[in-house]
Amino acid sequence: MKKILIALATAGLGLSGALVAGPATASAPQAPDYTPPAPQWAQCDGLPAGIECALVEVPLDHDRPWGKKIKIAVSRKKATDTAHYQGAMLFNPGGPGGSGLAYPAVMEARLGSALAAQYDLVGFDPRGVGSSEPALRCDPHFFDPVRPDYVPGDWAEEAAWVKKTRAYSQACDDTYGDLLRHMTTVDAAKDIDLIRKALGQNQISYVGYSYGTYLGATYATLFPTKLHRLVLDSIVNPDRVWYDANIDQNHAFEVRAKDFFAWIAKYDATYHLGTTGADVEKAFYGARAKLKATPAEGTVGPDELDDTYLAGGYLKSRWPRLANALSKYVTANDTAPLIGAFGLYGDYASDDNTFAVYSAVECSDVRWPRNWAKWHHDWWQSYQTAPFLTWGNAWFNAQCASWPVRAQHEQRISGRWVKDALFFQDTKDAATPYQGGVEMHKLFPASRLVVMDGGGNHGLTGRGNACIDDIWKAYLTDGTLPASLPGPDVHCAPFADPVPPAATARAATQDDDWVPGER
Repeated sequence: MKKILIALATAGLGLSGALVAGPATASAPQAPDYTPPAPQWAQCDGLPAGIECALVEVPLDHDRPWGKKIKIAVSRKKATDTAHYQGAMLFNPGGPGGSGLAYPAVMEARLGSALAAQYDLVGFDPRGVGSSEPALRCDPHFFDPVRPDYVPGDWAEEAAWVKKTRAYSQACDDTYGDLLRHMTTVDAAKDIDLIRKALGQNQISYVGYSYGTYLGATYATLFPTKLHRLVLDSIVNPDRVWYDANIDQNHAFEVRAKDFFAWIAKYDATYHLGTTGADVEKAFYGARAKLKATPAEGTVGPDELDDTYLAGGYLKSRWPRLANALSKYVTANDTAPLIGAFGLYGDYASDDNTFAVYSAVECSDVRWPRNWAKWHHDWWQSYQTAPFLTWGNAWFNAQCASWPVRAQHEQRISGRWVKDALFFQDTKDAATPYQGGVEMHKLFPASRLVVMDGGGNHGLTGRGNACIDDIWKAYLTDGTLPASLPGPDVHCAPFADPVPPAATARAATQDDDWVPGER
């Protein structure tokens, strides 16, 4: 699960009739009767030497494999430790809409060179994303700043946003009508199995983050015998996709926002925004009101501020940069740090590819409420206790109320056929709240759930926590899993909170895998 928010997802949700996880079917489903042509590999543009790219041809409609084809962009760094070769490992960073082409390089660093050398490291852009063909782009100006305030001041302002999101839905239908009908998570999971075939692998390993956990769980449901190892990190609640999951996010981000404000207050000598979390929260919303009246540099208004500070709910390593920007703006009217933070975390104007794919997948995965009266009631109710994200999240998803494609089949998730799996979840994860890990663990009887207690980070593996990484690497090395216990199987201590000001200078280097737009 891109915010932009993504990641916007990524994120990054709605549903009129919530998806209900159920039992596996009597026999494991079979792969489509189609084998892609052999990929033509070449060095990837813009990626390190040794990472090669290709396009894998797949059916637009998997029920009609003889029909129209589209192309999935795939990247690969081949294993060099042939004595301990373990096959291909695919990665998905989340979204939906996040690009995975750079992930062979990202994951080599996270895994360490010795373990990475045992696998073909494979990234891919899911259908509609990035370098895949075609790539969805419906309205590249949809997010141009400065946008109308997310929080409606009256019914007319709320109706204007509804109209804006309906226009986006129509623009997507006008341009990509046929493709929109084949953009579900199930479609993407079937693409993964064709990538497996194109790679010549009998089985694959899979590591998925955020929305990538739901994609991986869907693949595991459809093709359980084709998995060698399965890792899900920061897990979507399969019982809540997608409308209810977004409302859950509102409340989880509210908790993290208050944690952030309290952290700033702890360092009042540095930031001068108040000695209590309530003081800092008041300063934040005061800055928001000021930006609504006069956007910074004509670029950062209230929505852009919201999108920028949402990033702090994903990783607390970003807190020093964000706190510094808020402090400089509030205490000295210095907009430069705020503009810089917006450029790093909140600016997703000029290319709506991630948002278009996010919409196409989530809006057609499941059935969403079509009656705006329900949205109006539910989101105003959410706003009463979770103002930080609620209305921004509403407008990030409201196009689903008028999306041209409605779900024909809501996929049930089951890991009954999967021989083993390893799951990671933080108890204070805002983008994919904790209960998602608990519920997914129940659906995979042979899985283990490793919990970080109170860290508040989204994405745990490969970030330097020894408790997390030792378990992760042991499983990927030889399948070793922790002992099975009631509830979570392992508890790990959280990452330490950052300390200003030294962490401020490091913040930019810690966001190599940030997916703009992930919710």
